[in-house]
Amino acid sequence: MTRHATIIGTGSYLPEHVMTNADLERIVDTSDEWIVSRTGISERRVVAEGESTSDLAARAGRIAMERAGLGPDDIDLLLLGTTGPDYIMPSTACMTQAKLGLTCPAVDMMAACSSWIYALSSGAAAIESGRANTVLVIGAEALTRLIDFTDRSTCVLFGDGAGAVVLGVSEEPGVETVVLGADGTGAEQLIIPAGGTVAPATAERVEAHDQYVKMNGSEVFKFAVRVIPKATKQALEASGHSIGDLAWLVPHQANKRIITTIEERLGIPDDRVYLNLSHTGNTSAASIPMALDDLYTSGRLAPGDLLALVGFGAGLTWGAAVVRWTMSVPNEEA
Repeated sequence: MTRHATIIGTGSYLPEHVMTNADLERIVDTSDEWIVSRTGISERRVVAEGESTSDLAARAGRIAMERAGLGPDDIDLLLLGTTGPDYIMPSTACMTQAKLGLTCPAVDMMAACSSWIYALSSGAAAIESGRANTVLVIGAEALTRLIDFTDRSTCVLFGDGAGAVVLGVSEEPGVETVVLGADGTGAEQLIIPAGGTVAPATAERVEAHDQYVKMNGSEVFKFAVRVIPKATKQALEASGHSIGDLAWLVPHQANKRIITTIEERLGIPDDRVYLNLSHTGNTSAASIPMALDDLYTSGRLAPGDLLALVGFGAGLTWGAAVVRWTMSVPNEEA
């Protein structure tokens, strides 16, 4: 048979601590009205002291494995998308692998907020080629550790969390098409300047807060609303579909104004665009798999539904995946 990749399990995890817009009003010069009107975000989750990206990843990954009916010995490959790794080395995927008790190869995919789409593409390719039968694909972020809470242009946006799927082998396409892109000439628009080999974290750079996310919001907005409609159409056309065939558009939960502009340019109605950023904030690489798990566990996905999963991020990077849903609704699971 022709080998295809399909989603056979989902999972997500949010840290317990909630940071509301009212909390931010006490930290930085902002207001609930200002944040909601410009971003659509009312609250976000923040990791606890001692909690890391790999902790969140392991929690989401374990749930996805349980829903797929798989144990640690059943996973052939772990791919983890993140912007905020536990360390520069070792990889956060290796840290997560140990926490889940896996013995398979494990690697990070770092394409910022597009990381999970990149990982999904690689996981599907591994299954299609016969190199793996089951792939755990996680997006996880403890991104609030990398945010400057004196910079109101970024600190109101980001939150922490993790989402995961397990890919398995199918006779029919589940992951039908993935379109990926990158434009390194836009690297300066969204960047953490210090901490790498270009600018190691010195006392002077830390004092200047260069170890935190810096963003040119207007340029990122223009980039996102330009490339995501184009990539979505490309992915749909490559798989023989059109916008009208979609049950759901599941975008990276970055900013409601960006998402609204994207849906207008695609001509897709509000009731087919899934949003959960009001209570999660922008969770970067975790946002799409978290939103997908929300859709599944709330009973709004049915076998046969066609989804477009679309993301964009630093790099600049972007990706769009067309996925045919094959899992039964939760109350029909054995």
